[in-house]
Amino acid sequence: MASYGTPITTELAKTVAAAALAEARANGWTMAAAIVDPAGILVYFEKIDDTQYGSSRIAIDKARSAALFKRPTKAFQDSVEKGGVYLRVMGLRGASFVEGGVPIVVNDKIVGALGVSGGLSEQDGQCCKAALEAIT
Repeated sequence: MASYGTPITTELAKTVAAAALAEARANGWTMAAAIVDPAGILVYFEKIDDTQYGSSRIAIDKARSAALFKRPTKAFQDSVEKGGVYLRVMGLRGASFVEGGVPIVVNDKIVGALGVSGGLSEQDGQCCKAALEAIT
């Protein structure tokens, strides 16, 4: 598991968000994208017009979860789907259990995380993947 590095710059955060939302627009999805630093503090947020209001908060929560737990939120979703209901029952504080949050790794260090929300969890994940590919 990667260790934490110097927090993401605003410029890189804007690039990550732009790539995630470009993927959403290319597919006709309305999405919100949030980028946080390694401590889960919001660095940058952007959303496509007419994105459902709840997605703004969920995108931030997914990003924070990915940063604080050093893993994609899909890892939690997969665990619950495989019967790991205790994660939800125990209330793993700050964890998001839905795909769409990923750590942002630069030079083998976690510099922040991206959270995307607005579509199906798979669509959110697809936007995250496109964003990470754009910066590697």
